[in-house]
Amino acid sequence: MRKRMLIMLAAMGAFITVIGALKFFQIQTAMAQGASFQPPPEAVTTIVAAQDWWAGSLSAIGNVTAVHGVTVSADLPGVVVSIDFDSGRRVRAGDVLVRLDTRQEAAQLAAAEAQRELARLNLERMKLLIERRVAAQADYDRADAEAKQADARVAEIRAVIDRKTIRAPFDGALGIRQINLGQYLTAGEPIVPLQSMDPVHVDFSVPQQEVAGLSVGAEVRISADSIGVGAAAGKITAINSIVDEATRNVQVQARLQNRDGRLRPGMFVDVQVLLGTRQPVIALPASAIHYAPYGNSVFIVGEMEGPKGAKYRGVRQQFVKLGEGRGDQIAVVSGLSPGDEVVTSGVFKLRNGAAVLVDNKVQPANSPTAKPEDS
Repeated sequence: MRKRMLIMLAAMGAFITVIGALKFFQIQTAMAQGASFQPPPEAVTTIVAAQDWWAGSLSAIGNVTAVHGVTVSADLPGVVVSIDFDSGRRVRAGDVLVRLDTRQEAAQLAAAEAQRELARLNLERMKLLIERRVAAQADYDRADAEAKQADARVAEIRAVIDRKTIRAPFDGALGIRQINLGQYLTAGEPIVPLQSMDPVHVDFSVPQQEVAGLSVGAEVRISADSIGVGAAAGKITAINSIVDEATRNVQVQARLQNRDGRLRPGMFVDVQVLLGTRQPVIALPASAIHYAPYGNSVFIVGEMEGPKGAKYRGVRQQFVKLGEGRGDQIAVVSGLSPGDEVVTSGVFKLRNGAAVLVDNKVQPANSPTAKPEDS
């Protein structure tokens, strides 16, 4: 019995030893194969970098403001007896908007006019008495002063009545009225916004180091694609004389025509200032740029050498400095040289030294004046 048990234990040990050796050799073989494994090349498209010259420009975010913009308000207190405008319509300078109750002033005007007539008659009588040397010069001067005071009183009451007829101060587009018929208005209470829509101002800020390249009269282009407004041209009309201490930016103002009224005060727009200079750039499709928090880069295709000295086509990552964008293109101002073969699609799946297979049958969009298909 004991002999039989020893034989079984010896057989079991031999079996385990054989299985362990077999697995050991299998693992060694797999590790050797993994060390020599070369992943298949990634399919990409490329473009040969070429130098181009772009007109120098400066981009900023602007805010549309009216050249003339106010909230029309009541000059004097009173009750609204007439509203002579509709919300949202255009008005001309001098158009009547609101009339306030002037019955009390009308009665005062009638009394003042009667007093003026009496003062005029007294002055005429006094003039006859002076000519006959019956009255003193002091009496004539007093009558003359009373006549002038009566004229001034009439003019004062008429001015009050006129101020209670509220008119548009300039041509523009009205907003939504904020009053109702019969409402009592206090002095300064808002009635309706009024904005001059053509032309308009665009206010934007630029860094202080860029101010030297700006000048009054320089052309600017305004666009707001999100609301269907195409590029519009204008000119810089003013550059602030001080630098904002908090942002170190300088405020700039441009003016442009807005005949169709698509640009409205308060709207955000993209501003491009044409500096009148030309700078060398390498224009690449936007899809060629690999954006990252630590820096933007591109992948350049070239001959690479593997661990065993084998040659293959691979990529190396090159960090670049980017300029402005135009259409489908992004300007690279440094980091690339003309003649470099740059990957234009598939950059998200690449790493430094990865093997690639170039297939340029289908290229990504690369137009400086691209337009969306649904524009």
